[in-house]
Formats: sequence, C-alpha cells, structure tokens
Amino acid sequence: MNPKSVAGLIIGALFIFALILAGSSATYVVEPGHRGVEVTLGRVSPGFKPEGFGFKLPFVTAVTPLLIRQQTDKMVADCYSSDLQQVKIDVRVLYRVPESSVVAIYRDFAGYPFDSLVKPRVAEALNEITAGRSAELIVQKREEVKSKALESARRKIGDILVIEDIVLEDISLTRALENAIEAKMVQEQEAARSRFAQQQAQTEASTVVIKAKGEAESIVLRGKALRENPSVLELQIIEHWDGVTPLVVGPGATGANMMLPLGDFTTDAKPQTNEEGKP
Repeated sequence: MNPKSVAGLIIGALFIFALILAGSSATYVVEPGHRGVEVTLGRVSPGFKPEGFGFKLPFVTAVTPLLIRQQTDKMVADCYSSDLQQVKIDVRVLYRVPESSVVAIYRDFAGYPFDSLVKPRVAEALNEITAGRSAELIVQKREEVKSKALESARRKIGDILVIEDIVLEDISLTRALENAIEAKMVQEQEAARSRFAQQQAQTEASTVVIKAKGEAESIVLRGKALRENPSVLELQIIEHWDGVTPLVVGPGATGANMMLPLGDFTTDAKPQTNEEGKP
C-alpha cells in the first residue's frame, strides 16, 4: 500500500470520528425530574430545557441538568434561648426548585442552593424564634418553634425556592440544664398527683355529707308523715305481718283484746282423766 492510500485512510477515519463526535456533541438528553440549563460560550440562556431529547450547537453549547424534585438535606443550628442557654438543633429541610427558578438558581447559586441559600436562612429563622423563648419552652413547644421557623424561613427565601417543611429531629441542651428541667418536671408531677389526691378526698367527703343529709331528710319526712297520718303505721304492720297471732298484743290488753294462738284440734280428741278413770 502506497503512502497516499495510507494517508487517505487516516484522513477518512479522522473525518468519520469528527462527525461522530460532532453528532454526539450536538444532542442532549434531559432526564425525568430535571430541567436543562443551556450555556453557550459562558452565556446562560434565559429559558430552561424540558425533559427529553434535543439538539444544540456542538462544542460551544452545554446543557446542564438541574433537579426539580423534592430534596432533603440536614443541618445543625446553634442557637441561644432567652435565658442565654445554648441550644443545638438537628434539622432536616425538605425543599424543591420550581421550574420558573431553574435558570436563576443555576446562575446565582451554581445549581446547588442549599449551602448558600437554604441553610443560612433556616438557621437565621431558628435563631430568631429561639431567642424569644426559654430553653424549657423550646423543648416543650418544639412544634410551635418549628411552625414559626418554617414560616419565617419561607418569608426570607421568597419565591425563588419552595421550602416544603422543616423537621426538628433533635434538640440538645447542656447536661446541667437537662437535669434541672427533669427535676422541675418531677416536682410538677408530684404536685399534680397531690392535687388529684386532695380533690378525690374532698369529693368522697362531699359524697358522705350528701348521703347523710339525704338520710336525715328521709327520716324527718317519714316522721312527719306518721304524725299526720297514723294509719300509715297500721298499714305497714299489716303489710309486714307473717300471719302468726301474737301471744300478747301489748300492755293493757285484756278480755276481748287478748289474742291467744289456736292449736290444732281434732274431733276424736279424748278428755284427760285421773288415775281412777274419772274426768
């Protein structure tokens, strides 16, 4: 093979390689859940590229994907309470980049806004909220602290980014402060238990008084009813009589007023006789 043929083959191979390289450089693919930012010779295009396949200028234009799905990042906020106690809060931040802000986020925050935009705003919001509360209230009302910090962070960041939620995973206090809060809570529980026992005793005493008062009133009413209507007593005696005639009705009962029990007599009973057979 002569040198001209070899040179022709080399040139042809290089031309084919250049075509392949140019063809691959002239296309792009944006994956689902992303939007593309087009940069041509250092200039950012004002519009984003939707997901899917597309063409671009080879070698001079690049399409950088930017995630628009919800993202989660962690951070630690060092705060101080109103009583000058150090409070360390472990925070999980849920956020996402809206389509309308894709280009601005890429241009102003290099495509990753958490460290330069989200984290400092959330930390600032938490410091503002905790500064107005004691360390004990921060621990007891963590949901209130979270909701107010979330509202403040959203207001500080604005519409360029969407803060979906923040989660206060852990609130750490100094050991001495934790012991003091625990001792106070134990004292409050003991006081609440004593108040409950006292209220229960008062309730039981009131119940006894009410019951005794009701019984006394019942006795008074019964006595009044007997005085006004003596026949009620006779009616009660009749109702409770067991059918057996009493031997003595009462003092002063004589003659016809004497009530004797009747035995069982039979018609063939024989009269008693003495030893001689006489009655």
